[in-house]
Amino acid sequence: MKLSGKVAIVTGAGGGIGRAIAKELAGKGARVLAADVDPETAKRTAKVIKDSRGQACWAQVDVASYESVEALVSSAAELYGELNIMVNNAGISRRFSVLDLPVEEYHRVVGVNQHGVFYGIKVAGNAMKDKGGVIINTGSIYGHIVDRRRHPHHARFAYHASKGAVVMMTKAAAMELAPYGIRVLTVAPGLIETDLVDSWKEDPDLWRSVQAAQMRERAGKPEDVAKLVAFLASDDAAFINGHDFFVDDGAASFKG
Repeated sequence: MKLSGKVAIVTGAGGGIGRAIAKELAGKGARVLAADVDPETAKRTAKVIKDSRGQACWAQVDVASYESVEALVSSAAELYGELNIMVNNAGISRRFSVLDLPVEEYHRVVGVNQHGVFYGIKVAGNAMKDKGGVIINTGSIYGHIVDRRRHPHHARFAYHASKGAVVMMTKAAAMELAPYGIRVLTVAPGLIETDLVDSWKEDPDLWRSVQAAQMRERAGKPEDVAKLVAFLASDDAAFINGHDFFVDDGAASFKG
C-alpha cells in the first residue's frame, strides 16, 4: 500500500486513462476524489473503487474553468483534510488541420488541455505548498512528435499545440515549486485503447497502420499508464522531478 493515507484528485476520471489511474491509486491505498465534466461517469468510477474496497468520492469539474478547479481542490480539503497528489488528466481532441480549424475549437482544446493543466498546477500547488506533494500531468507523445500520415484522424493541430505546452509547463512548475517540496511530472501516452481512438478501429487499414507504429505493433491499455502514475506519485520516486515519461512502446523513438 505505497500510497496509504494519501489524498489524490484525478481529473478526467470518468473513463479511459483517468478511471484506470483513479483505480490504481486507490488500489495502492490513496483516498481518491474522482472528477469529470460528466458527473455520472465520475460517480461510476467512485463506485467501482468502493466496490473494490477502496476509498473514493466523486465530483463534477470543468477544468477549462479556473473557478471550477478551485472548487474541486477545496472539496478535497473538506472531504479529506489535505491534498497530496494532483493528477491533471482531463483532455480532449478535435480533428481539424490548421487551415480548417475553427478558432472556437482551437480555444476549446487549449482551454481544456493547456489552461486546465495550468489551473490544476496553480490551485493544487497552493494547497500543497506547506506540506509538499506531487502534481502529475497527462501529456502525450504528440506533444513531441507529429504523425506524418495524411489522414483526417491525424489532423490534430490544436492537440499537438496544447500537449507541447504541457511539457514546458511541467518543467517550469517543477523548478518553481521545488522549494515547497512539490514535484511536478508528465506522463506521455502513445496509442492507448480508449474511447478517443475507438473510431479509428472502424477503418481496419488505419487501425493496423496505427498499431504498426508501436515497436510491438499493438496498442497499450489504460492500466499501462496508471501503473506509471502510481509509481511517480509514491515515495519510491522521491528523487524524480520535472521530467516527461513516455508510455508508448517506443513509438516516439523510431521512424516507421
